[in-house]
Amino acid sequence: MSPLALDHVLTLLIVIPLAGLIPLAFFIHDDRASKQVAIVTTFVELVLSIVMLSQFHIGDPGFQLHEKIPWIPALGVSYELGVDGLSVLLIPMTTLLTFLSVLYSSGGAIKTRVGEFMAAFLLLEVGMVGVFLALDLFLFYVFFELMLVPMYLIIGIWGGPRRVYATLKFVLFTLAGSLLMLVGIIAVYLASGDAGSRTLSLPELIAERARFSADFQFWVFLAFALAFAIKMPMVPFHTWLPDAHVEAPTAGSIVLAGVLLKAGGYGFLRFALPLFPYGTQAWLPILILLSVVAILYGAVVSVVQKDLKKLVAYSSVAHMGFVTLGIFVLNAQGAVGAVFQMLNHGFVTGALFLFVGIQYEKTHRRQIADLGGLANRWPLYTTFFGVFVLASLGLPGLSGFVGEFLVLLGTFKFNPATGPGGLFWGPLAAIGVILAAVYLLWMFQRVMFGTVREAYRSLPDLSPLEVACAVPLLVLTVLLGIFPQAAIAYIEPSIARIIALATDPSFVVLK
Repeated sequence: MSPLALDHVLTLLIVIPLAGLIPLAFFIHDDRASKQVAIVTTFVELVLSIVMLSQFHIGDPGFQLHEKIPWIPALGVSYELGVDGLSVLLIPMTTLLTFLSVLYSSGGAIKTRVGEFMAAFLLLEVGMVGVFLALDLFLFYVFFELMLVPMYLIIGIWGGPRRVYATLKFVLFTLAGSLLMLVGIIAVYLASGDAGSRTLSLPELIAERARFSADFQFWVFLAFALAFAIKMPMVPFHTWLPDAHVEAPTAGSIVLAGVLLKAGGYGFLRFALPLFPYGTQAWLPILILLSVVAILYGAVVSVVQKDLKKLVAYSSVAHMGFVTLGIFVLNAQGAVGAVFQMLNHGFVTGALFLFVGIQYEKTHRRQIADLGGLANRWPLYTTFFGVFVLASLGLPGLSGFVGEFLVLLGTFKFNPATGPGGLFWGPLAAIGVILAAVYLLWMFQRVMFGTVREAYRSLPDLSPLEVACAVPLLVLTVLLGIFPQAAIAYIEPSIARIIALATDPSFVVLK
């Protein structure tokens, strides 16, 4: 790769999937060629994201690899990209999960309109990567909305029997939130300065945020928060998620859980906290309450689920509750734990949806009561699936433990000026960890052990392709659990800067 290309590595991350659409258009009706083009394109994107990671300087809290070109100068809109410790690990996570989703789908999971499916995934990757790179609010909104279209198609065309209902519900919820955020972006633009000097550049807005009054921040924070809460989703905006997951094809569920939900938590940290410290403080008690409710509600509902895929979907509600809790306790431990939990959730829950999809392709059953005894026939599947279940419930030594531990540590240190503190919220959130062990281990026992059904005796264990998809996720789950500091070193400086902006004494005073 030439030095010039390395200078514009962030733009290349957006261009490569778009470039892949060109040869894909010529082979759109050739299933084999379409798969090859998509696999090569997403693999190149994965390699490029690792190159980007190698160029990142650990310890620098500011934006790096910064690119800025005027786009619509009359409106103060720029093509502005950059990465910091918040986003730099989320991008390789995105490219890896996209590559593995395309690779798994090429094995026969998608049987109709394969070329169109691969095209939708490449377009989806543009939106997902762009969300984590954009530093201009308008550009962020473009990528945020771009994710919606291909996911709508992936669920609506290649989904299950109730795909139309699920995809319409998904679109209506997320579109409503996006429109609220658009209203907030317009308000920020109008308040950013006088005519001719207005901007939507995040670094410039942070520098000028003293212009935003307390009342302005109160309402604009709410507009942004609703958009991000729906995307995560937080209770009570979560009802679209189980339906979307149940009806989505396996690859769609992997990226929906692994990447799209992270756009909500990322948005809170990237935009809401540093731009609106007054608004953050005003809405803090409600957001803490909703986070703990999500942890407990998601866990309790998961316990009673009869559908295996729906159980994993509701577990995502609980796990993302830890993310928002870590964000809004407003200390470095909690926020670093929240970002680490986003990484962990991407790899572990993405893997769980992969394995639910693998067994469904073999057994054509998803009801837990219809399964049982699979460990007797699938030792390799059982081993992989068991490790990811243990990671999801937070076993020490695996990645799930680190994020939840840091979030709980930050929660116990939470000491607000008014209202209950960490000694109240911490034990409640910890109950969610106990409940996770209950529903995950009970599910694993019912699915994998007991008497094997006659219909499943001849079904094969994991194929080489399925092992190839699972191994990278397994390796990362173990490495992040044993050597978490390698990731935390990237995350911590930028997160400390964001928390300092959100708790600036000029705007808010915390005890």
